[in-house]
Amino acid sequence: MPGSRSDVSLLSPQDLFLFNEGRHYRSYNKLGAHLMEAGGERGTCFSVWAPNAREISVIGSFNQWDEHAHPLQPRGNSGIWEGFSPEAKKGDLYKFRIRSQQNGYVIDKADPFGVRHQEPPRTASVVWDLEYEWSDNEWMQKRKAKNSLSAPMSIYELHLGSWMRVPEENNRSLSYHELAPRLADYVNRMNFTHVELLPVMEHPFYGSWGYETTGYFAPTARYGTPQDFMYLVDYLHQHGIGVILDWVPSHFPSDAHGLAYFDGTHLFEHADPRKGFQPDWKTYLFNYGRNEVRSFLVSSATFWLDKYHADGLRVDAVASMLYLDYSRKQGEWLPNQFGGRENLEAIDFLRQLNQEAYAEHPDVQTFAEESTSWPMVSRPLYVGGLGFGLKWDMGWMRDTLEYFQLDPIHRKYHHNKLTFRMQYGFTENFVLPLSHDEVVYGKGSLIGKMPGDEWQKFANLRLLFGYMYAQPGKKLLFMGGEFGQVREWAHDSSLEWQLLQHPMHGGLQRWVEQLNRVYRQYPALHELDTDPAGFEWIDCNDSENSTVSLLRKGKSSQGGIVVVCNFTPVPRLGYRLGVPSGGFWRELLNSDAKEYGGSGVGNLGGVQAADRPIHGRPYSLELTLPPLGVLFLKADFVGARIAHLTCQ
Repeated sequence: MPGSRSDVSLLSPQDLFLFNEGRHYRSYNKLGAHLMEAGGERGTCFSVWAPNAREISVIGSFNQWDEHAHPLQPRGNSGIWEGFSPEAKKGDLYKFRIRSQQNGYVIDKADPFGVRHQEPPRTASVVWDLEYEWSDNEWMQKRKAKNSLSAPMSIYELHLGSWMRVPEENNRSLSYHELAPRLADYVNRMNFTHVELLPVMEHPFYGSWGYETTGYFAPTARYGTPQDFMYLVDYLHQHGIGVILDWVPSHFPSDAHGLAYFDGTHLFEHADPRKGFQPDWKTYLFNYGRNEVRSFLVSSATFWLDKYHADGLRVDAVASMLYLDYSRKQGEWLPNQFGGRENLEAIDFLRQLNQEAYAEHPDVQTFAEESTSWPMVSRPLYVGGLGFGLKWDMGWMRDTLEYFQLDPIHRKYHHNKLTFRMQYGFTENFVLPLSHDEVVYGKGSLIGKMPGDEWQKFANLRLLFGYMYAQPGKKLLFMGGEFGQVREWAHDSSLEWQLLQHPMHGGLQRWVEQLNRVYRQYPALHELDTDPAGFEWIDCNDSENSTVSLLRKGKSSQGGIVVVCNFTPVPRLGYRLGVPSGGFWRELLNSDAKEYGGSGVGNLGGVQAADRPIHGRPYSLELTLPPLGVLFLKADFVGARIAHLTCQ
């Protein structure tokens, strides 16, 4: 009679011990569904963690969903149930039918460790393997340099389902295979260094954009198979593009087939809603104090680094993990053992996560989306930090967007919103994000936030991007912003690519392309992004004219780049600016150039420095500052050397 065999196991006593200890960081190799051969018989070994179950069986397309055909057996006191089913083959659908010890609870659950699931709204898991022949060896050997804090990192954030669609085919999304060449070509043409994908992990509700994950080990089937997603990553790597994955260990949805109330008890989540339920998102919060939950989550993180060659993980909603009172009123949360609001178990988990990620993959980066002033988020564990590689600078994003939404006539009264960042700018390794969060939920598009008529809106947005690229820190821009998408982002339709027929949108896109080129080309703009030695204000106090000027420096004593921004629509003629050396200063970039949609006000390619000190600098430039414009200037060091010798 067909059935599951209990004499076949993938789990050793050491596996069980480490999983229960919270230190099995590759548990995806043992739990879930694994194709294998046992005693000359091909089949599938199934295992699942459900310590409060009375009975568990595997039901699926291979046994007509019969709960009596393939029962699983408990493995000691580990809480793990396991069994081998010769009938289950690659491509078969399955779920775990769990009968709980509690109140006769019976539920069919998708596999928490499943590497493939049905395309939503269907919810079964799929027996599958992860066989794939990678061709990105050259990238993998070089990526330590590509992901270094001293390397240029300009990240294009995108949602795979809505970046580009096929309108003539019922507005369908592109598949992973279709995306690969189009995305690689576009990202390279725009000179971005990395892409960051909104969560690709399987999620039942498309409108969550992936942030309500049920399949922590499976790319969404909406766009293809696991191997298809590997192909996308592989293709991007072969074309020199890094891949960062958004990952959500902070909360999970309440869908019946998912992790919630998994074995008739609050297994993955806290039982007390004051610790286990997120009121804003109506989702469940992981119980980081439970050892097996930590094994599950750290294994999920390492899975994407190991199996999918991800170059980084951006950890979503870190603040909601760190604070027990996050988004809660008095009396709606429980303090920690010392009476404080810090989630000590989450802190330990995040440190554990980063320690393991960097121990096994020292050439990747982890990114924290952390919106508070929690100290040392991107500092090493040995000095008391959380161990992330980089942190999103949410304060810069909020201050800067608030400033840019002001009518320029009022900006001089809010000058500190531009300059305050440098009070804390090197306390963390920062990424400057203009992300998807700023163009949803009624916030409008980036171009829609800008004040003034059409010309001023585009000039302001070019200025915003220029100011962003001048600041120390890595860069992140959400799709559509680079060409001035007009409407707010919608996940169920394509970006407004047709806008590129209009000169102003095309000019903005060329501006971003050139900003990325210059940012990557000149070490002064990226080499010391996280080091205070790479930045100096020239003049941050000219609030009356609403201008700022700064100097970016690299590790070399030569090659500094001066950036000056005019945040008003009034051209500044004869504007004198101190610079560190003489000679000819070439205009690398001018956001008001006509090719970008500007008015063409500028300095005819550059300015000769005068031997006239100002701003504490030995030389100065007399510049024409374009309206709502930014200039990037670089010294011609041959000319500077001649001028220096002449002065001796």
